[in-house]
Amino acid sequence: MKRRDFITLLLGGAAAWPLAAYAQQSTRHYRIAFLALLGDLDAVIVRQRLAELGYVEGKNLIFDFRSAEGQPERLPQLAAESVKTNPDVIIAGFGTATAKAAQIATATIPVVFTTVGDPIGSGIVKGLGRPGGNLTGIHGQATDISGKRLQILDDIVPDIRSITVLLNQDAPFTAVALPELRIAADARGQRLELCDANTPVQLESGLEAAVKAGATGLIVLETPVRLGLRREIVELAAKLRLLAVYTSRDFVVAGGLASYGPDRRQLYRRAAELVDKILKGEKPSEIPVEQPTKFELLINLKTAAALGLTIPDKLLALADEVIE
Repeated sequence: MKRRDFITLLLGGAAAWPLAAYAQQSTRHYRIAFLALLGDLDAVIVRQRLAELGYVEGKNLIFDFRSAEGQPERLPQLAAESVKTNPDVIIAGFGTATAKAAQIATATIPVVFTTVGDPIGSGIVKGLGRPGGNLTGIHGQATDISGKRLQILDDIVPDIRSITVLLNQDAPFTAVALPELRIAADARGQRLELCDANTPVQLESGLEAAVKAGATGLIVLETPVRLGLRREIVELAAKLRLLAVYTSRDFVVAGGLASYGPDRRQLYRRAAELVDKILKGEKPSEIPVEQPTKFELLINLKTAAALGLTIPDKLLALADEVIE
């Protein structure tokens, strides 16, 4: 090798070394905190979508997960702990309580909520188009599809006149969803029997009382607590022969008859995409709160057979998924 070529190679390599070192040092590491009231399945979906978007744990992402394990009173402490880690974004998992805890814990760190029933009424955002503040997310529990669930119930067994509504009277979502359900039921000439229950014991006594009052159908206004009690609810519905149309697939997978509602997997994937927008510089105050656009119908034929029901072919044709 000629001396001039050697010097050129040496100088070129020396110039490249700092650039390579700078590239390594300039790789941004993000910290995302996920606050959940119950379980981690939704966080798994968020992690998968973040990885698809280029945020990989152990490479450029630290993902902190905290769950209250179904105890809402723990959420404020867990939210405060999340804030202390100085995350780039906080994701508030299913339910209004997680979003409220994050909102109280910080007024500066961006927060993406995932499924809040009434974000304006609960004071989480100022408006859906321009949320204001440091929170935005998904208005995940649609209130205007109550009539569709009642129609599905009627398609399975025509002329159901009395329906039990399992709810939490204090939940923000109930305040907006129950009036819509009443309107839909009144239009169909149906009577609603309200059952406010938060424990297995309350569930059993409340649903038994509703059945004695004449209820043969069941609608559940979902909350994190109801989701956590889905197996108990499904088993009681089977025992009491209540024909139920639930809000999410989790109930049908657990043995429920049918469900119609937003595809929650898509909601959490979309939440990850909103996080990506914020990490790339957009302000949560200017990112509109989104509402679900995709709904799915699930039917469990095993449960239908156990109840002695034959699901109409037209309903099976409309189903997104049929469990046999």
